[in-house]
Amino acid sequence: MVGATARPETRLAAADLGAALGARATLVQFSSAFCQPCRATRRTLADVAGMIDGVAHVEIDAEARLELVRRLEVQRTPTVLVLDRDGAIIRRAAGQPRKADVIAALGAAVRD
Repeated sequence: MVGATARPETRLAAADLGAALGARATLVQFSSAFCQPCRATRRTLADVAGMIDGVAHVEIDAEARLELVRRLEVQRTPTVLVLDRDGAIIRRAAGQPRKADVIAALGAAVRD
């Protein structure tokens, strides 16, 4: 998952996401209704979350959550954020990620 490392002070809580954080990490996906790459990204992130215990996948409709999109400076869909267990944004990337890149990005977020 090629992307920028986020500012470490940026954290998201369950209330921001509308879903619980994963026990070890959370994959957050910003999507839009007519975004073809968003569908493939949804499958990839769900697969990875299903492979690794304690990792959750949360998909957010960017159009319905404009305040959060603006706060996080999401410019396009899909945008994927990798959060650690405390909700800190560890990695972010725009565009459709490869499964291997998502797994590698989780390595920076998952702490035992």
